[in-house]
Amino acid sequence: MMRTWQITTVTDAARARISLARLAAAYGVPTVERTRLAADLSAHLRQCLTKGGTWRLTMDLAGSPDEEGLLHVVVTPSPEACAAGEPLWEVTVPCPESAEATEDGTVPDDPAALSEALLGADEDTAVVLDKLTEQEDLVLFHREELHQTNQGVLALHAELDAAGRAQREAFAAERSARNEAESARRRLTFLADASAVLTASLNHEEIVRRLPDLLVPEYARSVDVWLFDHEEDKHRSAPHPAAAVVAARTGRPQYAADHPGNLPGVEDQPPSALDPGRPLLCVPLPTRRAPLGVLTLSPPAERWDPDDAVMLIELTRRASIAIDNARRFEHNRDIAETLQRALLTDLPATPGLSLAARYLPATHGLNIGGDWYDAFPQRDGGLITVIGDVTGHGLHAAVMMSQLRTALRAYAVDGDSPGRLLTRLHRFLHHLQPDLYATAVIARFHPDEPTLTWAAAGHPPPVLRLPDGTVRTLDAKPGAMLGIPLTQEIADHTEDLEPGSTLALYTDGLVERRAQGIDPGIERLATALGGFRSAELDADLEGSADRLLPPLLSDSERDDDVCLLLCHVQGGLDS
Repeated sequence: MMRTWQITTVTDAARARISLARLAAAYGVPTVERTRLAADLSAHLRQCLTKGGTWRLTMDLAGSPDEEGLLHVVVTPSPEACAAGEPLWEVTVPCPESAEATEDGTVPDDPAALSEALLGADEDTAVVLDKLTEQEDLVLFHREELHQTNQGVLALHAELDAAGRAQREAFAAERSARNEAESARRRLTFLADASAVLTASLNHEEIVRRLPDLLVPEYARSVDVWLFDHEEDKHRSAPHPAAAVVAARTGRPQYAADHPGNLPGVEDQPPSALDPGRPLLCVPLPTRRAPLGVLTLSPPAERWDPDDAVMLIELTRRASIAIDNARRFEHNRDIAETLQRALLTDLPATPGLSLAARYLPATHGLNIGGDWYDAFPQRDGGLITVIGDVTGHGLHAAVMMSQLRTALRAYAVDGDSPGRLLTRLHRFLHHLQPDLYATAVIARFHPDEPTLTWAAAGHPPPVLRLPDGTVRTLDAKPGAMLGIPLTQEIADHTEDLEPGSTLALYTDGLVERRAQGIDPGIERLATALGGFRSAELDADLEGSADRLLPPLLSDSERDDDVCLLLCHVQGGLDS
C-alpha cells in the first residue's frame, strides 16, 4: 500500500503530516515512535518549504500478514532541489498492525477540519509528555532509591571503618598485652636465674663480684656496691653520691637525676655532684636490722622502665639476703674453725714414738667442726691416740666434739682399753645427744709392750706400714657408730708392733670421694704411705705428713675437713 502527497504550501505540509500520523497510528506504530516520526517529518518539511518548489512525500507499507510491517516514508526533493544535489529524506518504522489497518489518513480541505486535525495531532505529544512525566517520576524514584542506597553504603562504610578501627585497636591492645606479658616473663626469668646465681655462693665477696656481671649491660651501664664495714660508714658522703648516703640513712631507694624518675617506691633527689649528667638509682641492701650497704646503678639508656626498676629493687633485696647469709655463714665458720683449732691438742713427746698431726678445714660449705684428733698419756705409761668425726658440721658439731674429747680423757684416767673407752663414749653420746652420732678409732701404745691395741666404731680403718714397707689395712670387725640406738660392746684388737712401724689414723675427708666411694682412697693412702722409707719417717715425720697430703687431696673438692695422725715407732731399719 502506497500513499503520495505533493507538498508545495504549508497547508500541503500540514495535511501530509496529519495524514501520515493518522496512518502510523492506524498501523500500530508505537506512540513514541510515531511522535518522533511526525516531529522529524515536520522539521524536514519546514526546510523543504523554505527552499521552495514542489516536494513529494511517499509512504509505503510493506509486509505480509504473518510478519510485522514496515512503514517506509520518503521525501523526494523538487526538480530544482534535485538539480542542486538535494538528497532524499527517508525513514522506516515498524508497523505491528499493518494487516488490519483501515484508516486512509485523508484530511478534508475544510480549514476547520484541518485546524481540528492539527489540534488532535497534539494528542500523541501529550501521550509522550505523559510517558516522559512517568519516566521523570521513575527517575526521581530511582534517584531517591540510589540516594538511600548511597546513604546506606556510606553508613556501611562508616560501620566497616569503625569495625576496622576497633579491630586494629584490639590487635594493638593484644600486641601490647603480649609484649607486656613477654617482658614480665623475661624479668621473672632473669630474677629467678640471678637469684640462683647469688645464692649459689656462701662467700659474700664473690656475691658482690657477681652482681655487675648479672646486671651489665642489659639492666645497667655501671654497678657499684657499697658495703658497710662499720656503723659510721653509712653516714659518710665521700666518695659516694649523696643519694646513696640518703638511701643508707633512710633505708629507702633514691633516684638522683635532673628530671623526675617516676619510679614506684623511689624518692627523687637532685643530680649527683660527682656525675651530674648521669642518672643514678641508689637502692639500700636491706636486712631485718639495718641496711648492709647500698647498690648504685646507672641506666643502660637515658632512664629506666618503671617495671625494670621494680625488678632491680627486688633483686637488690634478694642479693642483700644472700650477702647477709654468707656473712653469717662466714662468721659461724670462723668461730667453729677457731674453736676447732683451739681444741686440737699439742701432741705430747713420747720416748720411742713420734707423732705428727694435720688438720685442714673444709674450703666449701660450713663443714668444719666435726673432725678431731687427740693424744695423751695414761697413768700406767701408755699413750692413747684417737681420731674421730662427729656427724653434722658447724658450731654444734664443734661443741659436741669438745665434749667427746673431754669425756674420753676423763674415762681414760681409769686405764680402760680402747674398746672399753669407745663403749663408754657410745653410751655417753646416746644419753647426751640421741640424735647425734660419731665415729672414732682409738689406738694405745705402751713402751713396755711390743703390741698395738686398737678399736674402731664406724670409722675408716687404720693403715699400718710395717718396717719393710708393706702396708696393711686394719679392717678387723669394728663396732657400730657411736650414739646409735643400739646396745654394743666394742671389742679390742691387737697387732704386733715392730720398731719402724707407722700407723696412720685419718678421717673420711682424706680418702672419700663422691664419685668413687672410700675404698679407692684407702688404697691410695696405703700406696702413698708405703712409698716412704723408714729413714724418712724416723728423721722427719712432720715433713713426711706434709708430703703425704698433696697427692691424696689433688682430686678433692675439700667439702669436708680432713684429719691425719701419724704414729711412728722409732728405731726401724731402712728398707
